[in-house]
Amino acid sequence: MARRNSRNSDATLSLTPMIDVMTVLLAVFMVTTPMMTTGIDLDLPRAGNSAMTGNDHAIQISVDNAGHYYLGTNQMKRDDIVNKIIAMRKENSNLTIMINGDSHADYGAVMSIMGKLKNAGFQRVGLRTKLDN
Repeated sequence: MARRNSRNSDATLSLTPMIDVMTVLLAVFMVTTPMMTTGIDLDLPRAGNSAMTGNDHAIQISVDNAGHYYLGTNQMKRDDIVNKIIAMRKENSNLTIMINGDSHADYGAVMSIMGKLKNAGFQRVGLRTKLDN
């Protein structure tokens, strides 16, 4: 007769390493997410004493004076930004979007991205300004 292996093999899966990895990933995403909402340096238009400074957790879209579009600090095409934000809406249906238009930016470029977002069904789209001191 053949001898059986005296060791019993344990077929259970240890979840501790996987939980450790997920905790580290969660911490990394919690630290890096606020950095993604910062935009580029712009000369925002003044709006008197009632500036729309926006929500700190809003998605920041910027239009510089050359007419380039930015999502956070990443330069992208207008339609690519709209498509990316539409994809983000699948995870959070209550997105707030702030458009930061440089005071010397083409009005049409700023309104173009705002119109595209409104046509895509976004209701919470605002224009960021700064206080007039």
